[in-house]
Amino acid sequence: MKSLGTKMSTINSQDDEDTFKILIATDIHLGYMEKDPVRGNDTFVTFNEILDHAQKNEVDFVLLGGDLFHDNKPSRKAVHACLESLRKYCMGDRPVQFEILSDQAVNFYNSMFPWVNYQDQNLNISIPVFSIHGNHDDPTGADALCALDILSCAGLLNHFGRSASVEKIDISPILLRKGRTKIALYGLGAIPDERLYRMFVNKQVTMLRPKEDEDSWFNLFVIHQNRSKHGATNYIPEQFLDDFINLVVWGHEHECKIAPCQNQQQHFYVSQPGSSVVTSLSPGEAVKKHIGLLHVRGKKMKMQKIALETVRTLYMEDIVLADHPDLFNPDNPKVTQAIQAFCMEKVEMMLDNAERERLGNPRQPGKPLIRLRVDYAGGFEPFNIHRFSQKYMDRVANPKDIIHFFRHREQKAKNDNDLNFGNLVSRPSDGMTLRVEDLVKQYFQTAEKKVQLSLLTERGMGEAVQEFVDKEEKDAIEELVKFQLEKTQRFLKERHTAAEEEKIDEEVRKFRESRKKNAEEEDEEVREAMTRARAHRSEDAVTRARAHRSEDAVLVAASSDEEAMDTGMKGSGDSDDGFPATLTRGRGRARGRARGARGQNPTARGPSQRRRGSSGQESAPSSRTYKPLSVPAKNMSIMDAFRSLKPDPLNSSKSYSEDIIDDDSDVEAVSTASSSKVNLRLSSTPSLGKSSSQSRTSRGVDFESDEDEFDPFQSTATSRRK
Repeated sequence: MKSLGTKMSTINSQDDEDTFKILIATDIHLGYMEKDPVRGNDTFVTFNEILDHAQKNEVDFVLLGGDLFHDNKPSRKAVHACLESLRKYCMGDRPVQFEILSDQAVNFYNSMFPWVNYQDQNLNISIPVFSIHGNHDDPTGADALCALDILSCAGLLNHFGRSASVEKIDISPILLRKGRTKIALYGLGAIPDERLYRMFVNKQVTMLRPKEDEDSWFNLFVIHQNRSKHGATNYIPEQFLDDFINLVVWGHEHECKIAPCQNQQQHFYVSQPGSSVVTSLSPGEAVKKHIGLLHVRGKKMKMQKIALETVRTLYMEDIVLADHPDLFNPDNPKVTQAIQAFCMEKVEMMLDNAERERLGNPRQPGKPLIRLRVDYAGGFEPFNIHRFSQKYMDRVANPKDIIHFFRHREQKAKNDNDLNFGNLVSRPSDGMTLRVEDLVKQYFQTAEKKVQLSLLTERGMGEAVQEFVDKEEKDAIEELVKFQLEKTQRFLKERHTAAEEEKIDEEVRKFRESRKKNAEEEDEEVREAMTRARAHRSEDAVTRARAHRSEDAVLVAASSDEEAMDTGMKGSGDSDDGFPATLTRGRGRARGRARGARGQNPTARGPSQRRRGSSGQESAPSSRTYKPLSVPAKNMSIMDAFRSLKPDPLNSSKSYSEDIIDDDSDVEAVSTASSSKVNLRLSSTPSLGKSSSQSRTSRGVDFESDEDEFDPFQSTATSRRK
């Protein structure tokens, strides 16, 4: 018996030497609802539980499938809590049992420290964490950085799966070896689904394989995309992935389907861990949350489910009032009270179920999430939700969202391309989340003809709005409009289109349709516009910093001038002529009046302080300078540009004389400055077009530009000045 026990322990130790133990989790969403007084710490508590499981099971490494953070720019609280947890559970003296065989400079090319963190001599890592980025924490900005890059630079996480190019993706694996088991770890961070779908169709995505012993590797692929079909191309079919893969860990989908299921066509297995926190009150989020402990030995694998105990549970139920004719009659004047009592009974039943489940799990949060969806179609009226919610303020974590009224509408046979708003309203969400660009596209597809886009495309506008909303690119929409307007103007100029409204509209319509068909060119336009928006934001930051420094210097000079002037006023009691006109402006006006008002006759100050006429011009020059009021310049439309081809001499002379005949010198200066600003802004448009055309030359399209050639898109004011 003793020899048998010794033999079994030897076999188990040998299994440990050849077996990878990997903890798998996705969509942790740190920082979700962190300002909520009840649910604010849910994500941080669950993240600690996940890492605690990794430490207790002595895993080789942790694999995350994206969306570690909920916000693209997480708060200091979220970043601090993440760093705290990683340092607490992932640093230690326990040695790492596997080695990396691939070129780490390729795997971590975007990092200043292109090697795995546990090989850093300055760090003591016991549990390495490998993660791709998701759509919530993807790289943005001029430097294309994300929150994971901060963790990677700190040495607490290994960020992989970034694509170096948007035109062609080569996925190079991280090659791991432990004993006789070898794993090729592939990763692809979140990319807009439509773009990635098109790249797969055009054979622009390649998964590189090891040159030696291709069949001896266990191929593990981590991806963060739509798995369920949200549109024609707004998802990634499993059939697009290579068939040599053994297991796919699919992030982004929040419903927990962690048990590996086999794809019958490609013969690989797909595991969908789901999210570790409830981020939407949908049926997919009500499924019990799990993480996975993956065992890999040779080419064999085993997935062990681990239930999360600190997740706040969600209970959902649907009610269709029309299915209870014996209880509810729309003609009954007290039917609303009866419906409310029925809903209260349903909520109480769900609360009882939550309390019974919590008795067996003391780590589960006390207040559950409750969702009761009521279909009131059939002549019923909803009751007051806020008054109903007040009764459960101390018992439910989401009192404001307990009841959701919706009305199911019978759908008529319509064109499949038409958006059915009734369908969107009537059917409750089953885990599908509409994106901003989808809503923009759907709006213009169903909008009336008079509000349809005639110059821009729905897809480009949708992506610009998405950048503006999700990543706070404030100039994204403006730069996209400018870019597409300049491109259309160049197209009309090359076609020598006659200055007639109908012909111009027809040419613009044809040009827009051709751009919609060429999706790659449209993607290039959006990327160029986003690059310009980021560059513009960087320039604005530099300009604001310089403006603050110059303004501080002006204020210091202004305060010294006021002190000297106040002293002269008190000593001599000068009349109005001694006041420069500029004293009535700027920051020093209130202080100058307050000090000058003491001991002076009100009539001595007189109304001349507010006069901007000749007295201001005759006064001594002041050391302070003030910026004139700027009038916002407007972009010329296409029709305005064509009308400028036929200038009217009478109108031009009239407008010029009106600018001159003005008794107010300040107003004249302002109008001159504003008109020159308009000319500068409009004259800069061809230069932008020229630089844009040069970028097109590299792709084989040459747009010729002649400085002496007459430009019909220059402003009328510029031609008059010439």
